[in-house]
Amino acid sequence: MSAQNTEEALRIQICQIGRLMHQFQYIDGTSGNISARLNDEQILATPSGLAKGFMEPDQLIIVDQEGNKVGPATRANRDLKPTSEILMHLEAYKKRADIGGVVHAHPPTAVALTIAGISLANCHIPEAIVVLGPVPTTPYATPSSAENRDAISTLIEKHDAIMLAYHGSLTVAPDVWTAYLRLESLEHTAKILFQVAQLGGGAPLAPEQIRKLLDMRRQLGLWHEGDLERFQTQCGAEIGQ
Repeated sequence: MSAQNTEEALRIQICQIGRLMHQFQYIDGTSGNISARLNDEQILATPSGLAKGFMEPDQLIIVDQEGNKVGPATRANRDLKPTSEILMHLEAYKKRADIGGVVHAHPPTAVALTIAGISLANCHIPEAIVVLGPVPTTPYATPSSAENRDAISTLIEKHDAIMLAYHGSLTVAPDVWTAYLRLESLEHTAKILFQVAQLGGGAPLAPEQIRKLLDMRRQLGLWHEGDLERFQTQCGAEIGQ
């Protein structure tokens, strides 16, 4: 596949993701943003001020590693600016060469849990342990500011899903489609935890069951250095190697 076709395919895919985010109410109005790494120097990103569920491929913007708009303009994006959260996206790409896609959304249940003080760093749901890993929540940071970049700067090095308190989520992956799927998993996990809380709470998985799930996480190539210690802390149990 040529570089041109790769960019064209990514533009189409990002618009598809925007439609899905709108359809499943992970975003509202003009909120949320999506990006994908084109190469070592350039990022393809959604523009600011557009409803992500109704974007066209030629409205997406190419930026450099500093967030400057680069490349030939189209009639559709000539007057558009990069997403107001571009600093957070760029920080993720700078911190990890393995990240190829970043999705920022406002999943309602997951955000509600951060406001209620309920952590998504849980040991209750097998799929979340394997796919998402430990999900930290940042302190509150003003949206669309350098505060958000700073809030995720250290966490993004070892996490693929992060909650921004009172605000939204950030999911990353080697490709933008997988980053979106992690958003789906994040909100699905939040809905289950919300229902568990309504039902009076529930016991986490036993340490031996968590060990099996962590082995699966390793085998799938999802492991990050320090995961064992993070899971032991959040599960409150000695999981072992």
